[in-house]
Amino acid sequence: MNEGSPAFPGPSPARILVVDDLPANRRLLEAHLLARGYQVCLAAGGHEALAMASAEPPDMVLLDVLMPDMDGFSVCAAMRALPALRAVPIVMVTTLDAKEDRVRGLDAGADDFITKPLVKEELWARVRSLLRVKTLYDESQRQQRQLASWSTELERRVAEQLGEMQQLSQLKRFFSPALAARLVASRLRDEILNSHRQEVTVLFADLRGFTAFAEQASADQVMAMLRSFHAAMGELIFQFEGTLERFTGDGFMVFFNDPDPQPDHSLRAVRLALAMQARAAPLLAAWHGRHGPAGLGLGISRGEATVGAIGFEGRLDYAAIGTVTNRAARLCAAAEAGEILACEAAWRNVHAQVTHLPPRIPELRGLPEQLAYPLTGLR
Repeated sequence: MNEGSPAFPGPSPARILVVDDLPANRRLLEAHLLARGYQVCLAAGGHEALAMASAEPPDMVLLDVLMPDMDGFSVCAAMRALPALRAVPIVMVTTLDAKEDRVRGLDAGADDFITKPLVKEELWARVRSLLRVKTLYDESQRQQRQLASWSTELERRVAEQLGEMQQLSQLKRFFSPALAARLVASRLRDEILNSHRQEVTVLFADLRGFTAFAEQASADQVMAMLRSFHAAMGELIFQFEGTLERFTGDGFMVFFNDPDPQPDHSLRAVRLALAMQARAAPLLAAWHGRHGPAGLGLGISRGEATVGAIGFEGRLDYAAIGTVTNRAARLCAAAEAGEILACEAAWRNVHAQVTHLPPRIPELRGLPEQLAYPLTGLR
């Protein structure tokens, strides 16, 4: 490298603090360093050097030893006590050459020595070598900070994803996987689970004759039947985008139009009921030889309900509460095996698209007399 070529041609050349009580020595070092493209700061004594280095840490310090206000050994030790200066290379520039002085300087924290009078080649070699070490140290620190930042970000993302997975797992208990994922992605979980009023269509379903079968069958037979029944019905519930409130052993409750608006919610409930009857047929045939349930009874009711999460932390249900729910449950109880009974409000909403038998007035415990429509299919 030529003497006039800059050591650091980039936008941020190294910044070197020169500390010497003699102006001529300061000017000489300054001239040499500026010629090599370094930035230079000058301090006339130890106290001034400490103040300047504390305010803006340099990349290197060239430090005279013999100074009247504070000798170089004391300045070096004081600099090393400051966290921001612990990795800054300190070269002691001295006329002293005794072994004891060098040991004292190393003990104070000096990295190297240059003996006066200066030899330029030796100066450049010391400066280049120590600045290279400082650059590697700074890069190592930068990488450590970057890794720490990445680690923190990774932990945050993992925690966020775990939280989303937990939310998704909870929501999948009520909603279809696609809807649950959408609710988590849109951050609507808490808003959706809050209580609110909503018109819904409620479907209740129940296996006829299951209780008698469960009393005489083995536990394994009962649970195997329920698993196959729930799997078949659960697939249909999510296919028709119903909200599953709960399974009740051999029955379950589903409602529509919440949390997603569904203008055709009553028709969806009817389509689901018909699909459930069709899906249950081969199961019932297989169970018949084991004296299993005789059929599936369903009740459909339309009306306003209070909807939201009920329960306690760790065990929540997403429920629709109100007369509409009670009516669907009573219609289900009044339905024969293989029958779908709909209340008048639900029937009026879908009558142009369904076929039905003549309405009747079943006994709905706890509710006034009202028409129920046995639905048989779609037009």
